[in-house]
Amino acid sequence: MSIKSFLIGQPIESVREKHERLSKITGLAIFASDNLSSAAYATEEIMLALAIAGPALLHLSLEISLAISGLLAIIAISYFQTIHAYPSGGGSYIVAKDNLGVKTGLVAGAALLIDYVLTVAVSVTAGVAAITSAVPSLFEFRIEICLLAIVILMLGNLRGVREAGKIFSAPTYLFVASILALIVVGIIRSAMGAPPAPSSAQSLESTGSYIALFVVLRAFASGCAAVTGIEAVSNGVKAFQPPEARNASQTLLVMAALLGIMFVGISYLAELYHVLPVDNQTMLSQLAEAVFSRGLIYYLIQAVTALILVLAANTSFQDFPRLSSVMASDGFMPRQLSSRGDRLVFSNGIVLLGVFAAILIIIFRGETHSLIPLYAVGVFLAITLSQTGMVLHWLRERGRLWRAKMSINGFGAVTTAVVVVVITGTKFIYGAWIVIIAIPVIVGLALKVKRHYRSVAKQLSLESVGEEPEFDHHTVIVPVSGLQRAVLGALRYARVLSDDVVAVYVCFDPVETQKLKAKWEKFGIEVPLVVLESEYRSVIEPLMDYISGVREVHKNGVITVILPEFVPSKWWHHILHNQTALLIKGILLFKHGVVSTSVPMHLAE
Repeated sequence: MSIKSFLIGQPIESVREKHERLSKITGLAIFASDNLSSAAYATEEIMLALAIAGPALLHLSLEISLAISGLLAIIAISYFQTIHAYPSGGGSYIVAKDNLGVKTGLVAGAALLIDYVLTVAVSVTAGVAAITSAVPSLFEFRIEICLLAIVILMLGNLRGVREAGKIFSAPTYLFVASILALIVVGIIRSAMGAPPAPSSAQSLESTGSYIALFVVLRAFASGCAAVTGIEAVSNGVKAFQPPEARNASQTLLVMAALLGIMFVGISYLAELYHVLPVDNQTMLSQLAEAVFSRGLIYYLIQAVTALILVLAANTSFQDFPRLSSVMASDGFMPRQLSSRGDRLVFSNGIVLLGVFAAILIIIFRGETHSLIPLYAVGVFLAITLSQTGMVLHWLRERGRLWRAKMSINGFGAVTTAVVVVVITGTKFIYGAWIVIIAIPVIVGLALKVKRHYRSVAKQLSLESVGEEPEFDHHTVIVPVSGLQRAVLGALRYARVLSDDVVAVYVCFDPVETQKLKAKWEKFGIEVPLVVLESEYRSVIEPLMDYISGVREVHKNGVITVILPEFVPSKWWHHILHNQTALLIKGILLFKHGVVSTSVPMHLAE
């Protein structure tokens, strides 16, 4: 407990839940870090996609950035309405489930869960890429640094929402300030220095119209990574201080405006300074070097960028556990995910997300560009389903200005649906197929979990109780490995439970068996001792065969297996003793009509 308290802090009382909520300033840092940080790599992803066609299309990066910024505005306005329509938390899962049906809601939920895992993996690897750009000697240790970053993020979020906000606010605002400064200073210096015209300005036709169209669409799909995370605020409305809906919606609009400015600004600078993607150095690093040279400000920008990219994963550490909790409350995920931990956060969801993201990073060797093709498919699918659900919501609820609201959400749904088709079509062979397969698999598992919980509830319900037959016999079995005080205590307890008590000893060595029988007679133990032979030196198999034999004799009886155990005073003492009793209990759990009970004897030091 002392280690746990040191790492995540003392438990927080449930009544303090409202005091742990976020202000708009802290909420922006918590929920916008993913969205805002994408400005650091979205332009580079666009240009990497355009570079396939050679220099002919690179000059279109700014136009594509502007198009994505327009898409960002449409989605932000749509989610602004969703927040006010679902002030208790209007995540895509809830909106789709309420308006489009349970299975459609599960598709949205599965898509978002996948995207949250990818967000952590992409953000952390991109942050580490910024570090290795400034310090190339660390490149070979990128996977280890990524895993360390995930552990730090997990511990920070396990400490609670408000404390996580305090930890992660400063890097977010430093990143925004540094990027805005880079854009302003870069534009001023270029104006003063009059940079030459871009060398990539060639005719579009030189690449071939059909190939060019595919490349441009693929670049657009890659750049749409900038939009991911915009749904985070609507998922976490209840995390804000009252009035929750107003504070959340204002935070959403500020987030969208900041991202639009930074994204377009970086794309404009990249074209202005003729910066192109290169190995082992990010475009943002090249821009910072071109504008400020490799001085203090350059390293400050790299440090802040690395921090915000790693901390961008914090958005997922907020939303993944919340969404998992809602789905678990509906019976579609394990119930453990619906419970809050000591610090009033969904601890199990936080740990689960960290584990999944770490596995992805190991599989893809910590390479951001390998993970990007999997990214954004899920989030845009979820956004499309959410906006479609909102159209049906307004049709059903009507109310003030319902036609205008429905039109906004309808336009958002159509726009993002087109984006889903573009992203899926252009990224399919590069890895998007994995997400497309994973979504129905998760939906199928969720439905299976729901069926299980329904079956359990039906079987446990008092309404299904019939005339249960009474047990006609009670046999108590005490497995022993010798005769000592713990065994004597277990035998005394067994004789209280039943008159049919038997001690069972598994023989490995005939000499030791004879010694035990002699000691049994010497101390006058009244409980019969049954000796079982073990051909393969196993305790478990002969014992289970004996229990099954008793079950055959007393088919309507119950068997209690009493396990004598001694409990050491130090945790590490357990390592020095075998755990046979634990193994027996685990096996007996699945045997019908058999109950296991431990009789502990607590040892002094």
